[in-house]
Amino acid sequence: MKTPPSLDADQARDRLRELTVVDVRTPGEYASGHLPGALNIPLDELDRAVPALQEAAGRGELLMVCQSGGRSVNACARLAAHGVPALTLSGGTDDWAARGHELARPEGAPAREVWAMERQVRFGAGSLVLTGLALGLWVHPAFQLLSAAIAGGLVFSALTNTCGMAVALGKLPYNRAKVPGSDIDTTLARLREASS
Repeated sequence: MKTPPSLDADQARDRLRELTVVDVRTPGEYASGHLPGALNIPLDELDRAVPALQEAAGRGELLMVCQSGGRSVNACARLAAHGVPALTLSGGTDDWAARGHELARPEGAPAREVWAMERQVRFGAGSLVLTGLALGLWVHPAFQLLSAAIAGGLVFSALTNTCGMAVALGKLPYNRAKVPGSDIDTTLARLREASS
């Protein structure tokens, strides 16, 4: 996979007004803090948003954003397959915040911060591996197959640059927090209105 062009946090901040910023994290992560003016189109909804993103790319550059940069690179590759050019924010919102740049929160967002998806995946995978090992030692050795399955899934995830566990975790209620005006239909309508 070809690495998409990127901007670092300082470059993005200087050009923020001329970019259409798309945050591909889950609604819960987005509500925890995002780049000012960013629209939330979760990675699992990206294919549905391609026509609106094609229109937006015709007006100016798209900047894809996630927590650390991995999902935004994936989003750029998926858009490139549809002929839609996009930039990625290197280091994601983590680097943006680390450089002291402002993070916006939607009005009505839950007060509780949602862990970044990468952190949720590490916690989930680690917990399942430890559970498989413990049950394998204390109950029956066959439970160690759980640990082996998780290890295999992690290798597959690295080789394909996908993550089934992240997709599954992204569907949990706390990752799908309902924030007024941030559902995918409203976001796509806002994206199309900007093109008028």
